[in-house]
Amino acid sequence: MAGVSKCMKYSMFIFNFFFWVCGCIILGFSIWIRVSNHQQQHLGMDSSMLAGVNLLIAVGAIIMILGFLGCCGAVKESRCMLMLFFIALLLILILQIIGGVLGAVNKSQVEAAFEVTLSTMVNSLQSTTGEHKEYQEEFQKFERKNQCCGLQNGPKDWGENFNKLSSNICQCKPEEQSTDLCIKYQGKYIYTKPCGEVIMQQIKDNLVIIMGIAFGLAVVEILGLVFSMSLYCQIGRK
Repeated sequence: MAGVSKCMKYSMFIFNFFFWVCGCIILGFSIWIRVSNHQQQHLGMDSSMLAGVNLLIAVGAIIMILGFLGCCGAVKESRCMLMLFFIALLLILILQIIGGVLGAVNKSQVEAAFEVTLSTMVNSLQSTTGEHKEYQEEFQKFERKNQCCGLQNGPKDWGENFNKLSSNICQCKPEEQSTDLCIKYQGKYIYTKPCGEVIMQQIKDNLVIIMGIAFGLAVVEILGLVFSMSLYCQIGRK
């Protein structure tokens, strides 16, 4: 009877060990964001963003479990664990493909959901209770860095906060005032472009990176399927 290839066995173990480590990193980072009020305020998270963090927690946990199954299945030469690993990884790959197709088909709905998120963030900018003060300060830094104002409707998104005496929200630098970047509004030179456009452009610019990561994950998942099934078959012939 043919034995189990040690090269295949330890390749499977190393592959899944790194898979498990990635799961630990994703899970730990997501939990840190989820339980840290400071980070939630810093990132201006609303309910939809928190749902995304919860999804990352689930993804991290699933990757950890898969990595554990793959490592134990390889070391113990357990066909049951290897088969569970293969089935789970195959389901994830199928769901990933379905998600990509649905994302492409429902692009307009995704953009509409983004607009809803922006509307929620506008409410945080207009808040005068002090609850979102840290988020407002961080957003002003974003405005200065990206030369934009507000999210959807420019300075109007700031509401009463824009007219505070100590406020310099959206104000252009002196050397920028004569450029197309700025317009005069209520006696102040402010940036013309809404930050929502900047954020959307950044998302589009990073779409290639996201697609590359998704493709890379798909390649890794296919390798995992090949490794696990090859080892499964070798153990069966042992």
